[in-house]
Amino acid sequence: MSAPLVTVDLAIGLGCRKGVSGAVIASLVRDALEMLAQMGVATQGGSVALFTTNAKRDEPGLSDAAARLAMPLHFLSPAAMKAVAGRAQTSSPRVLALFGVPSVAETAALAGAGPFAEIVLARIARDDATCAIARATNKDSAP
Repeated sequence: MSAPLVTVDLAIGLGCRKGVSGAVIASLVRDALEMLAQMGVATQGGSVALFTTNAKRDEPGLSDAAARLAMPLHFLSPAAMKAVAGRAQTSSPRVLALFGVPSVAETAALAGAGPFAEIVLARIARDDATCAIARATNKDSAP
C-alpha cells in the first residue's frame, strides 16, 4: 500500500537497516507496546498497524515482523513522512541525509496515525531497528 487509507488508534512506525530480521523487529515492537502499557497507555482493544517508508518496501524483515505480530504493514510516501517531519521528537543526521526526515520511525508513526497524531513513545532502537508509536487524536483534543 502506498498511503494508508485506514484509521488506526495506534500507529507503530518502523525503521531498520538492510537485512534486519523480522524476529528482531517484532521483539522491538513487543517491547515498545509493553513500555506503553507500563506508562498506562492503552494498547489493547483499538486498531494498531505498522508503518514505514516506501523505500523499505523490499525489506523482508519488515513483512516478516508484520506476519509475526499479526499486524498490517503500510508503506508511506516520502511526501507523507516529510509533511510531519517537524513534529518528530528525535533526529538522526544519517537518516536525515538518506530519507529527508529526522526519524523514519517517528515520522512513519505520525503520518500513519493521522493529521492530529501525537507521539506517545519516541524512537527506541535496538539491533539496527527502530520503533516509535503515535496515537491518533481528533482536532478538538490536539494540542
